Amino acid sequence: MDKSKQPFHKSKRSFRRRLPPIGSGDRIDYRNMSLISRFISEQGKILSRRVNRLTLKQQRLITIAIKQARILSLLPFLNNEKQFERAESIPRNTGLKTRNK
Repeated sequence: MDKSKQPFHKSKRSFRRRLPPIGSGDRIDYRNMSLISRFISEQGKILSRRVNRLTLKQQRLITIAIKQARILSLLPFLNNEKQFERAESIPRNTGLKTRNK
């Protein structure tokens, strides 16, 4: 058989399917902090669905649970330790220039 007339065959590569991050027994709830903390970045932002590998419904439930936990002060809105630290206070100009006579 000529190479140009051979049928196209897909390569049969085996790949390992990733396990879903949320198991069937895990309950998505604002009190389940071990589950919720996996879907928050170090800065305190909610990670995207693509990064989390969640379904649309799971991502919505995770987002709602994170927001409820933030409102109830179980999670911080910002996770930035340097937020309140300032090395030096810099004097600011008010924008008004004074004339020297």
